[in-house]
Parts: sequence; C-alpha cells; structure tokens
Amino acid sequence: MISATGQRIGWADLPDNIRQAVQDILGSPVVTATSQPGGFSPGTADRVVTASGQRAFVKAVSPAQNPVSPGMHRKEARITAALPPGTPAPALLGSVDDGEWIAMVLADVDGRHPRTPWIRPEVDAVMTALDAMATLLTPPPIADLPSAAGHLGGDFSGWRDVAEDPPADLHPWARDRLPDLIAASERAAAAVAGDTVVHLDVRSDNLLIGPDGDVTIIDWPWACRGARWLDRVILLVNVRLYGGLDCEALLRTIDGDLDDMRSVLIGIAGFFVNGSRRPAPPGLPTLRAFQKAQADALLGWLAEADAC
Repeated sequence: MISATGQRIGWADLPDNIRQAVQDILGSPVVTATSQPGGFSPGTADRVVTASGQRAFVKAVSPAQNPVSPGMHRKEARITAALPPGTPAPALLGSVDDGEWIAMVLADVDGRHPRTPWIRPEVDAVMTALDAMATLLTPPPIADLPSAAGHLGGDFSGWRDVAEDPPADLHPWARDRLPDLIAASERAAAAVAGDTVVHLDVRSDNLLIGPDGDVTIIDWPWACRGARWLDRVILLVNVRLYGGLDCEALLRTIDGDLDDMRSVLIGIAGFFVNGSRRPAPPGLPTLRAFQKAQADALLGWLAEADAC
C-alpha cells in the first residue's frame, strides 16, 4: 500500500540560525532529534528533546525542498496559534521565519497514528473527536479563513479534465458516467459551504491517538470554513483506502445530507484521478501514486454503493 510520505530533511540539515532560534524558543539546547515518518512535507518533522528534558515537535522547510511548502507552514502557524483552548490540536510554542526558512515549534503529543487497516473503536474515537471539534469551532473563532468551496472548487473540476482525456485505466463505472460525475462535482462545491472551521485533510498520518484514547489532529494548513460534517466524510476516504470497515454504513451515520456527502466524495475522486496523472512535485515522489490509490479506493466504493 502506498503511504503518505515526503522526501524528508532532518534537524541536522537546518541552518544554524534556524536551529538556534528554535532552541531559544525552547530555552534549552536540543540534544536528540528523531525524524517522524508520514505526511507529505519534504521539510523536517522531528520530535526533539532538550537538555532540560523538554519535548517538542519541530517542523521546518524552505523553498529549496518545495516552493509551495513554506507558504503552507506559514498558514499553519497562523491557524494553529489562533485555535481556541480545547481544540484537539498541538499547541504552538513559537515559530521562526527568516523569509526563506519557516519553522514551527509545537508541543509534543504522546500518541501514535491509528491502526491500518482501520478498526471500529478508533474510527469511532476519531469521529467523536471531529464532531466535538466542529461544535467548538462553530462559528469560526479564526478571522479571515477561506471557504471550503474556495479551497475545493478547483479540485472539484477534475472530472471535466478527465472527461476530455480519460486515462486508459479509468474505473469502468466512472468511464460510463462521466457527465453525471461532472454534475455531481459541481453540486459538491455548494454542498461544502458552512460556518465551521474544518481541518480538510483528515487521514491516519494526521491523527494521533494517545495512551488514554484521546485523539489529536495535526497539520492544519488547509483549515477553512465549511460544512460541519465535512471532516468526517474526508476521514472515510482514508478508511476506505486502508480497509477494514464498511464505509457506506459509516457514511450513513454522519448527520449530513447523503446526496451532498456523496457528491463531495465524487468530487474528491475526480481530483485524485486528475491529479494522479501529473508530474510529481519537488520533494514529494510518492504523491501521485498515493492520489491514484485513493482514487481507485473511492471509485470502488462509489461503484459498490451505486449497485446496491
């Protein structure tokens, strides 16, 4: 199974001034740094321990790794700093930005990624956390967030591009329904509207489950205003990808309009099909294969649901 992973640098690869600035935030020199797997940033993702025993998580990147990633880190730093107490997200301890490098220093979270294939108790725990988070973050406590339609509107046009040049290995169910998939994707842009802060990238590598079962959602650059059910639907894309549970049954437990939610899944599938055909971005060699795997998983689910 293709995993979400970038071509990482580590703590030792950071410029001296950035490492020193991070240590200034922590108030003590870093003595150990352990790179963490998963996720699609090509920058650092290190759990660090200082001489004083403090633990933290450091993310840092520059345009040399990927030209888009620094902007995403800057967005994430602003959003994470503004999340209200009680949000199941790591606290931002500080950030460093010298105009080229951007580093975030976050509270270290004692936790592990969910098991894959997914198991029902962990899906239920994540669903419960996302629902409680949606209540906390409605209305949005963060100013000037983009809308989910603004983030996803272009992505939902994927089926139009696919229809102009369908890939040879396109799922037969999709090939036979391209006009319907285009129409559903256009409906999806309106369906995601809402007044809740949504994470928009909920998948196993962006989730941590603590020893007490508490769920923490990490990596917030895509946060926006959208429908309160949207994060739970996006979670099911990952559940379908890694298997283990009946996603159609899980979808029907979410308190959203079923046609709206299915339109969003169709729109996401079109984005993955279309995106998987593009060249890999710098520092992200597995991104396109991961998109292809998600497209295949989603289209299999949609075809099965349509046959019922």
